[in-house]
Order: sequence, then C-alpha cells, then structure tokens
Amino acid sequence: MLGVIAVILTATVSGLLLASAVLASHQARLAADLAALAAASTLMQGGPPGPACESAARIAAVNHARMLQCAAVGTEVRLSTEVPTGIAGLGVATARSRAGPGVQASTKRVTDGLTG
Repeated sequence: MLGVIAVILTATVSGLLLASAVLASHQARLAADLAALAAASTLMQGGPPGPACESAARIAAVNHARMLQCAAVGTEVRLSTEVPTGIAGLGVATARSRAGPGVQASTKRVTDGLTG
C-alpha cells in the first residue's frame, strides 16, 4: 500500500513540476511576442530604438517577464525574455521574438507546377 502511495505522490509531484515549466514557457513566449509588437509599433511610428526597447521592457514586466536583450534596427526588433518557473532549482524559461515588417514578397507568381 505504501508503494502505491509513493508512486502516486511521485507522479503528482512530477506532473506539477512539468506543469510549472510549461506555464513559464508559455508566459515567456507571450511576453516576448507582446513586447516585440510594442517595440515594433514604436519603430513603425518613427520612434528611435531606445524608447522602443524601453516600451518592450515595460510590456515584458507587465507580463511577469524580464527582458534579457533588445535589438532594434530600422523598423524591426528582436528580443528575448525570461520568466522564472516559480519552483526553486527548476530554473527559468526563455523565449525570443521578432516583430516588424516582413521581407518584401517576390512579385513572381509561383504555380507549383500547375498550368492555367
């Protein structure tokens, strides 16, 4: 009987550790994406890189993350964030994101071998 209880307890603790890591990962990605969008918005409105990265840092903090780095060039921003897992010894979850206008698509039409 004690063996069964030990197995159930071990499985429960393992599940909680995994859930904490997954939650932190999702939170880090969400914070990175929102922060990158905020910075890109500032850059698209003609703002300089410094305030754009400051805006990104504020958005990351509101989302319980810490911005690790921010690089803004032109109207594109690349940044990374981290979120603690909340359990000692489990570490932190990190995420990277990029925002800004994409590369201009080629004007050549691709037909994938179809005619017509």
